Amino acid sequence: MKFGIMTRNMEAWSSTQVREALTRHGIPYECFTFPKLVARLAYKPYFKVNGISILDDLDALIIRPIGRGSLEELVFRMDMLYKLERQGFYMVNPPTAIEHCVDKYDILAILEDQGVPVPRTLATESVNEAIKAFNELGGDVVVKPIFGSRGQGATRVNDIDIADTVFKAITFHHGVIYMQEFVEHGHSDIRAFVLGDQVIASMRRVAQGWKTNYSQGAKPAPTEISDEFKELAVKASQAVGCKVAGVDILEGPEGPRIVDVNSQPGWKGLQMVAKVNIAEEIVNFVLKELKK
Repeated sequence: MKFGIMTRNMEAWSSTQVREALTRHGIPYECFTFPKLVARLAYKPYFKVNGISILDDLDALIIRPIGRGSLEELVFRMDMLYKLERQGFYMVNPPTAIEHCVDKYDILAILEDQGVPVPRTLATESVNEAIKAFNELGGDVVVKPIFGSRGQGATRVNDIDIADTVFKAITFHHGVIYMQEFVEHGHSDIRAFVLGDQVIASMRRVAQGWKTNYSQGAKPAPTEISDEFKELAVKASQAVGCKVAGVDILEGPEGPRIVDVNSQPGWKGLQMVAKVNIAEEIVNFVLKELKK
C-alpha cells in the first residue's frame, strides 16, 4: 500500500503531520505538487508524477491545499481530479467537494438548500444593487472575495460612502460584489473538524477583533460543542460532499450560522487543544474507507 499527498508545500505543518502519521503506520507515500503532474489521454499511464503512475502505484490521494494559479491552471487541476475519480481512484476530498468549497456563494447556496442556517448574503455585479443591499442588511456588512480563504480580503464596511468606493473598485476589476450581514459574535467563533459523519475535534477561536481566523492571530481555546452544533457541522460538510472539513460556526443573536466549509483545512491551532491526533484520525479514516 502507498499513499499520495498532493500539497503545495510538503514541509507545511499539516502536511508534515500527515507524513508522520503515515510513517507510524508503515505506509510509504509520495508527496508532489500539481505542476509536477503529467496527464495523458488515449495512452497510458494516464497520470504520472516523480516517475510513478498514480493509478497503478498509489492506493489513495490525500489532497492538501492545491495552491494558487491562473484560471486555466486551476480548471486543469480540477479536470485531472475528475478524471482520476472516474477511474475509480480514492481521494480525500473528492473534486466535487473541493470545487464547491472554493466558491463562497456556491457553498452557502447549497447549505441553504439543505436547510442549514447561513447569514443573510447578497452577491451581484451591480454597484447600485449592492448599495440597496447594504441598506437592507443594516448598513453593517462584511465584503468578501468569492474565492478566498483565511480571512484574506474580507473587509467590514459600515459607512455607505466607503461601501460605494469598495463596490466600484470590485466591479472595476471585474469582480463580483459578495457581502454578508455582520453577525455579532463577541470576537469568537467555533471551528468544528468533521471527519466522515463525526466531529472529531472542535475549538473556539478567540480574537482581538471581528476576524476569527487562526492565521489572522486568533487564539485557539478548547471547547466541547453541543450536539446541535455537531449535527449542523456534519450536515454542512456532507451537503457539499466533504469527507474531511473544517466548518466555521458563528454564534449569533438569532442562533448559529454556518459561514464557511473548508475542504482543505489546516489544523495547527486546533491540534493545540484537541484530545486526538488529527492526522492520525485522517489516516485511519482513509484506511477504513479503502477497506469498504
